[in-house]
Amino acid sequence: MNKGNLLTLFGIVFLDLMGIGIMIPVLAPLMLDAGGTLVPLDWTTADRSIALGFLVAMYPLAQFFGAPILGALSDRYGRKKLLITSLIGTFIGYLLFATGLLTQQLWLLYFSRALDGFTGGNVGVANSAIADISTNENRAKNFGLIGMAFGLGFIFGPFIGGKLADPTLVSWFSAATPFWFAALLSLGSLTLLTFLFKETLQTKANRPIHPLMGFRHIAKAFQMQNLKIIFLVIFLHTLGFCFYAQFMPVFLVQKFSMNTAAIGTLFAFIGLWIALTQGLFLRVITRFAKPQKILRFSLLGLSSLLFLIPFAPTVFLLYALQPFMALAEGLTFPSTTTVVSELSLKEEQGEAMGVTQSLRALGQALPSLIAGFLVTINQNLAILTGAAIILLAWAIFVICYRTHLNSSHHEPY
Repeated sequence: MNKGNLLTLFGIVFLDLMGIGIMIPVLAPLMLDAGGTLVPLDWTTADRSIALGFLVAMYPLAQFFGAPILGALSDRYGRKKLLITSLIGTFIGYLLFATGLLTQQLWLLYFSRALDGFTGGNVGVANSAIADISTNENRAKNFGLIGMAFGLGFIFGPFIGGKLADPTLVSWFSAATPFWFAALLSLGSLTLLTFLFKETLQTKANRPIHPLMGFRHIAKAFQMQNLKIIFLVIFLHTLGFCFYAQFMPVFLVQKFSMNTAAIGTLFAFIGLWIALTQGLFLRVITRFAKPQKILRFSLLGLSSLLFLIPFAPTVFLLYALQPFMALAEGLTFPSTTTVVSELSLKEEQGEAMGVTQSLRALGQALPSLIAGFLVTINQNLAILTGAAIILLAWAIFVICYRTHLNSSHHEPY
C-alpha cells in the first residue's frame, strides 16, 4: 500500500506543479505587454511590474491562511478527504483564471489565484502523507522522490505553457489555453487520488482550528525548540529563492527580450536538472551524507550562483549556470523537509508540515509584493536580494544549527 500511495502522491504533486509551472512563462509577457488590453494602456512599465507582483502574491498569501487549516483538518479527518477538497479548489481556480483572460477581467485573475491558493494546501497534505508512510531509513529518499515530481512538473509545465500560449504554432492558441489545460490536469489528479490513494493517517488528532492559524504557526515555529532554527532556514531559503524564481521571467524579458516560448524552454531546462538532482543525485548523496550536512553546502552554493546569474552577458552563459543552480536548489528543498520530519514526533507530523507550509507560503508571498518595486529600480535587484537572503540562511544554519540541536538533545550527524 505504501508503494502505491507513494506513486499516487508522486503523480498528484507532478500534475499540480505542472499546472503551476504552466503559468511561469505566460504571466510576465502578458502583464508587461504595453500593447495588451489586459491592463490599462496608460499604465507605465513600473505600474505593470507592481501589478504582476501582486498577482503572483495572491496565491501564496491565500495559501498562508488556507494551508494551516487544511493541514489541521487532515490530521482530524484524514489526508485523502482534504487532498480531494484542495484539488477541487485548484480545478475551479484554473477555470476562473482562463475565463478572466478570455473576458479581459483583471479582477477575476486575482480572485482565481486567491481561491486556488486558499484551497491549495495539497502539497503540504501530501508531505504529511509521505511522513505517515516513511521510516527514518527511507524518509530522505521518499521526500526526494516527491521533490523529483516538483522538478518534472517544472520541466513540462513551463515548456507546455509556453507552447500552448503561442498562436504561431496553432491559430486558436491564446494566453488562456494553458489554463484550460491546467484545469484538465487537476481533474486528472483528482481521478488518480479518488481511485488509487489509500488513507495513510493512523492516529487522528483533533487540533483546534482558527482562521488566523497561519500567524499562529509563525509564532509557534519559533517556540518549538527542536525545530525553530530549521524553520527559520526554511523561511529564508523560500524567501530568497522566490525573489529569483518569481521575477526571473521579468529579468529575461527586460534583458534578453525573451518571449513566452523562450522563457518556457529555459524553465523547462531548469526543471530537468532539478528532477535529475532530486530523483537521482539526491538518492546517491544521501547514502554518504545526512540532510543536515547537505544543507551546509547546498545553501552556500545556491546563494553564490544566484549572485552570478544577473551578470551573465549572453543567453548561452545564462543556460550554463542553470544546472549548477538547479543542483543546489534540488538538494536544499527536500533536505529541509526531511529535517523537519525527522525532528517531529509521529503525532506531530501534520502540524509540523502545516507550519512548514505556512512559512513557505509567507516566503513565497513577500517577494512578489516587494520585487515588483525592486525591478522598477534595477532589473538585477530582485535576484541579488534573493541571493543575499539565502546567504543569510546558510550563515544561520552553519552557526546555530549544531548548538541548537545539542541543546535540544538531538544529534545532527
